[in-house]
Amino acid sequence: MNRFITFLKNWMLPIGMVTGALLYIVYHYIPFFAPAGPFLLHAVKKIQPVLLFLMLFLTFTKISPKDMRMHRWQWWLLLIQAGSFVALSFLIITCPWLSETAKGIIEAAMICLICPTATAASVVTGKLGGDMAGLITYTVMINLVTAVIVPLFVPAIHPAEGVTFFSSFLKIMAKVFPMLICPCVVAWGLRYLLPEVHATIQKYSHWSFYIWGVALTLAILMTTRAIFNNPNGAAVIIGIGAASLLCCAFEFWAGKGIGARYGERITVGQSLGQKNTVFAIWMGYTFMEPVTAVAGGFYSIWHNCFNS
Repeated sequence: MNRFITFLKNWMLPIGMVTGALLYIVYHYIPFFAPAGPFLLHAVKKIQPVLLFLMLFLTFTKISPKDMRMHRWQWWLLLIQAGSFVALSFLIITCPWLSETAKGIIEAAMICLICPTATAASVVTGKLGGDMAGLITYTVMINLVTAVIVPLFVPAIHPAEGVTFFSSFLKIMAKVFPMLICPCVVAWGLRYLLPEVHATIQKYSHWSFYIWGVALTLAILMTTRAIFNNPNGAAVIIGIGAASLLCCAFEFWAGKGIGARYGERITVGQSLGQKNTVFAIWMGYTFMEPVTAVAGGFYSIWHNCFNS
């Protein structure tokens, strides 16, 4: 049993990726499962947020509010993410002659670059020996920056009646708050109001790793579904896949390079490179061209391949 658990821990990431992809492929090619499709899709969409909440809640039980503090490397990462998003926004705004395919690929890169750090990144960082508190602090920072910077530029890229900075800001915060702030409030509330309950739950904080494994399987399943069901041409999909791969490689390279200067190579690399791809997919079909949502799916594959 112990050998099996050790094997599972060492190979959780590739096992989750392969399992998620195979589950959807089996469903897609076996007509028997087709009638259950709507129910299964609804169930996965309901289960994913619960898993992410539990995973982050258990992680926060291990971290004291005193551990949450700012570091210099965090400001460099914010500059990279916000600066690249703004630069590409200006490229689209000032170059109206760009084709729709080119715009879609650029927008896909924008989503990959501004997308906040994954909630699961704290679990991976902890397993790799990084600073979980520093990564979670940056996760909060980049979510707030994203909530401000995306609404500032999206109306200029995709003018639409009724789309304002305030409405877009509220949409993003409504998506971020339950998954990021609520687990923190509940965990720290227990720490100070019910310390005995907090101590008991903290003993099971290692379960966050296994919850992450299940969440990863579902994320790859949904990624495979998005790729299989995308109605756009192969050229667009290949272009978006290539753009997301380049962004992933750049962000891990830049993150680890900056982290090496501050003695936090693992933490900074994961902070910049591992993304909340569920949020990226949502941001694609909510604010950009719908096809750009595929970028989040591709990025999910790339950053998990890198981590594995």
